[in-house]
Amino acid sequence: MSQGSVADLRGARRVLCFGATGSGKSTAAAMIGTYLDLPVTLVDDICWLPGWQQRPAPEQHAIITDRLDEPSWVFDSIYRPQHAHALQRVDVIVALDYPRYLSLGRLLRRTVRRIRSQELVCNGNVETWRRTLARDSIIWWHFRSWARKRAQMRSWHADPDVPPVILLRHPREFFQLFADL
Repeated sequence: MSQGSVADLRGARRVLCFGATGSGKSTAAAMIGTYLDLPVTLVDDICWLPGWQQRPAPEQHAIITDRLDEPSWVFDSIYRPQHAHALQRVDVIVALDYPRYLSLGRLLRRTVRRIRSQELVCNGNVETWRRTLARDSIIWWHFRSWARKRAQMRSWHADPDVPPVILLRHPREFFQLFADL
């Protein structure tokens, strides 16, 4: 198995956080980046342009792979087209394999908070009720992608050819990992 440890994270220069939508990947990446003094890349900031327009896939790929080639980073996630490129470069993966109720609850609370506060996200975009209730909303995305992301994390964790994977099943395990750093 590709079981990672605190020592793997402590010595890492390239860290990938991975998990379901709403699991806390961006927060985890920011904390790890601050503690390890590594630059943090939020993938949604690359992929979403103002007005909730998606950056064309070839441009996304070029920007993300260029950043993955840098000597140090923390990514808060990675899209499927860049998985292989990331796995060739990452030192450790922090996988937030939380139960659906937990990540969905976090996502719902965060979305409502952002709608109420009109918090700017992803290059100045604002979440709205209309967008949240649409068929291509982040809530629907959670339901469509949760099982696939969980299977991906567990597959990486079980694969001895993948860099170390720290598989965390609950936020308290993340905070314990962080405390152990």
